[in-house]
Amino acid sequence: MSNPTIGFIGYGNMAQAIAEGLVAAGAIDGTDIVACAAHYDKLEKTTAKVGATPLRTAAEVADAADVVIIAIKPYQIESVIKPIAGALANESTFVVSIAAGWDLAKYRELFGADFGAMHIQCTIPNTPMAVGKGVLVTETDNTLTDAQNETFEKLFSSISLIERVDSAHMGIGMCIAGCAPAFTDMYIEALGDAGVKYGLQRATAYRLAAKMVEGVGALYLANETHPGAMKDAVCSPGGTTIKGVASLEESAFRGAVIKAVDAIEA
Repeated sequence: MSNPTIGFIGYGNMAQAIAEGLVAAGAIDGTDIVACAAHYDKLEKTTAKVGATPLRTAAEVADAADVVIIAIKPYQIESVIKPIAGALANESTFVVSIAAGWDLAKYRELFGADFGAMHIQCTIPNTPMAVGKGVLVTETDNTLTDAQNETFEKLFSSISLIERVDSAHMGIGMCIAGCAPAFTDMYIEALGDAGVKYGLQRATAYRLAAKMVEGVGALYLANETHPGAMKDAVCSPGGTTIKGVASLEESAFRGAVIKAVDAIEA
């Protein structure tokens, strides 16, 4: 599928992050994007940022787009998406769902007899897609054709790591990739506070912390060295870093992170 039209049903923060990332990466042009949302006046302003076309209804998006991205709240899917099943059930359209908790089995139940003609890939994205540094947790099971899979990979690999997991692990994948950015923001903020405490300008401290997080992640992805070994490599005997590591251990740093995940998954 060359030069596909991308349609967003729902155009909130996550949808905008995807659209901005795709345009910035040169994967598509902003004029190849259409979107609908509950508040049309706001939609006109947000779509203008990338040159996308605002539409008034989900049915209009389904008719105009080759790739339909379901980006509304999970509880809205039945009322908004089920009525346009007929428009989505064709060989020239495929659906990418970014709704938490919706996997292929739930869409099969929702669409019933229409499901056989549907082409759907369920995913969970995160907001760093806006700058081409995202993660897309992607359900292994899908109903895309080979050509559609190729288009999906081409589009989303330009702005994210596509990590395929089985249906049972979509939730924990979402937590680590989709919720943990908030934990990381708190970590960056805390490092910034510490920097300010010792005289750094806050903006400088934030830049140092943010680039450090980016760099550590990039280093792991480049060689997949165990994080514990990466930590050990920075900790000289009797040095400054190991003292900080020991303090974090005393404060149950790793336990606190795991408890945060437990709170979401419980």
